Amino acid sequence: MSEVLQWYAGKTVLVTGGAGAIGSNLVKALVTTAKLVIVLDDFSSGYRWNLPRAKNLLVSHGSILDEVMLKRVFFEKPEVVFHLAAFFANQNSVDHPESDLDVNGMGTLRMLEYSTMCGVDRFVYASSGSSIYGSLPKADPLSRLPLQENDISLKLSTPYQCTKMLGELYCNFFLNHYGLKTSSARFFNSYGPGEVPGQYRNVIPNFVWWAMQGRPLPITGDGGETRDFTYVGDVIDGLLAMGSSDGAVGDAFNLATGREIAIGKMAETINTLCGNTAGIQYTAARKWDTKRRVWADVSRARERFGYSPDTPFQDGLDAVVRWFKDNHADIAAAASFGPGVSSAVRGMEQEGGQ
Repeated sequence: MSEVLQWYAGKTVLVTGGAGAIGSNLVKALVTTAKLVIVLDDFSSGYRWNLPRAKNLLVSHGSILDEVMLKRVFFEKPEVVFHLAAFFANQNSVDHPESDLDVNGMGTLRMLEYSTMCGVDRFVYASSGSSIYGSLPKADPLSRLPLQENDISLKLSTPYQCTKMLGELYCNFFLNHYGLKTSSARFFNSYGPGEVPGQYRNVIPNFVWWAMQGRPLPITGDGGETRDFTYVGDVIDGLLAMGSSDGAVGDAFNLATGREIAIGKMAETINTLCGNTAGIQYTAARKWDTKRRVWADVSRARERFGYSPDTPFQDGLDAVVRWFKDNHADIAAAASFGPGVSSAVRGMEQEGGQ
């Protein structure tokens, strides 16, 4: 990865959503070599304390929908854009579909427009495996596993899935019409240090948080459901390679592990790591959570730019638990599950691709 990072030496890089779980880890890697790293984040789901302190880091507090802020960050003439900012996630988009369309639709369009006008060389878009592969019935020939990049489905079940697919379509348009070098990273249940628990967050940070409090872990289903949990460090390796590789231009790539982990097994492991004896609580599946198994094929990314996710699942969980212990006060202040939501189902984004 040192050779890939060296490609960014002397370059200016813009990361939208750079204070989020994936963004902050990407920024930490980029500041080691880039001339300037710019973060544009409205801090709706990211946190300043999650960002590194570096002389070559410029943090702009604002929305990708605010053209004044876009003019400010693009004035710095970024050569590479990682567009990670999004209205996250599935349940949040069901509750607030208009906001989802504004941010994930219009926000992405404006990022592509400004990138084209300002001569950006590479544009990497954060897509979602849960969105692109949609909801496939068992009889559908596309329901085969592992999921490959051409296995696209229009049978979508949340606004988030719709707008994430829309972003990929806009990237294709700007590539074909304007020549902007775009590529799309399809995330699969990323986890790792940097993600605060909360109502619309992914399952692992919420499980770690509840396990550390001695609470039973709620599983929506029977625990046999699987997901391709991908450690954030492996995701960052993939993103950096996509931004620097000619082989990534004009295509979409699964950034996953090519490995299935059962939700029940994941919950048991977290309880063990946290010394939680409260066990597991089973609840009904959510209407939009339609996939029993998720498993991605990563051969395209491996062949095009050497993507090689190699973090053992338990090692990744160990890192999450350590991060929670080291940042307990900040995490406790930031965690929010919202009023009027059953504690048994808050934040259970098992379907979430990001």
